[in-house]
Amino acid sequence: MELRKAVVQDVEAMYALIEHYAREGLLLPRSRLSLYESLQCFTVAVEADRLVGVAGLHILWEDLAEIRSLAVAPGAQGRGIGAQLVERLVDEAGQLGIPQVLALTYQRRFFEKRGFHAVEKQMLPHKVWKDCVNCPKFATCDESAYLRTVSPLSSPKLHLPPPLYASQP
Repeated sequence: MELRKAVVQDVEAMYALIEHYAREGLLLPRSRLSLYESLQCFTVAVEADRLVGVAGLHILWEDLAEIRSLAVAPGAQGRGIGAQLVERLVDEAGQLGIPQVLALTYQRRFFEKRGFHAVEKQMLPHKVWKDCVNCPKFATCDESAYLRTVSPLSSPKLHLPPPLYASQP
C-alpha cells in the first residue's frame, strides 16, 4: 500500500468513498468542487491502483489544523490504513509548524488510541465559527471533538547573503 498526496485523477474515487459514509451519516458530504478546491490538503492510500483510504488536513489557524473526511474503504478496514493516514497528517502538521490537530468524530476510541484527547467544542472557536456554524447539524451536532498536541519542527534559520549594496572596504 502507498500513501501519497491526492491528485486530480483521485477525485472521483475520493468522492465515492466519502459519499458512501455520508449516506450512512458518519461523515459530512463533500462536493466534487470542494474536493478539487482543497485537493492539496488530501492524502490517499492506494493499493493495486485502487484508492482504499482518504483523509484531509485543513489548516484552521496558526495553531490548529483539522483532520477531515477520514474514510477507509469497507473491504480494507481493520488493517491500519486509517491509523497510517492520521499519522501522516499529524506529521504534516508538525512539518508546517502547527502545534495542534483536531478531529470531530464519532470514532472516539480510534482517535484516543492515536493520542488524541476529548475537548469541549467551545474550546475551538476557530472551528466552530468558521465551519460548524454553517453545518446543517450545528444545533444538533453529536460528534465529539478530539485534540492532539504535535511537536512542530523548529523553523529553519535563514542564512541570507550580505546585501548587494553593502560597502566594500
